[in-house]
Amino acid sequence: MLESVYPYNATLNSGEDISLEQYRGKVLLIVNTASKCGFTPQYEGLQALQNTYTEQGFTILAFPCDQFGHQEPGSDQEIQQFCSLNFSVNFPLFKKVEVNGEQALPLYAFLKQQAPGILGSKNIKWNFTKFLVNKQGQVVKRYGPITKPEKIAEDIESLL
Repeated sequence: MLESVYPYNATLNSGEDISLEQYRGKVLLIVNTASKCGFTPQYEGLQALQNTYTEQGFTILAFPCDQFGHQEPGSDQEIQQFCSLNFSVNFPLFKKVEVNGEQALPLYAFLKQQAPGILGSKNIKWNFTKFLVNKQGQVVKRYGPITKPEKIAEDIESLL
């Protein structure tokens, strides 16, 4: 069984396929996002974390997802524009993905296996579920949507 996120690939919002191997040695916060969700203002907190810790080897990887209440209806270009205009997001945004079900991005199958939710649930329950990954590419912790990004700062610092 795979033990890190590095063997996985994903497609950036721009259409470029990348390997997560390029993030080896960085602390990552992987988040499924949505533009029309009650938690959407968390983009501001996520960007604040990015601004604070990027120089120390941290980055956020955002995966827009439309599986929860159709709260990410836009195209990849519209999502990019929304995030840039409203939150000045400069961390990597990926193409819209599914995080649950048969069409789930393989990376998300791995993340859910490594850090199950409450009562061992393997599914993502809602937008803005967050996975903290250490410099070795291992999933350290899962945070529910209600956990605000600033509450994760101390855990990030402990891994940097």
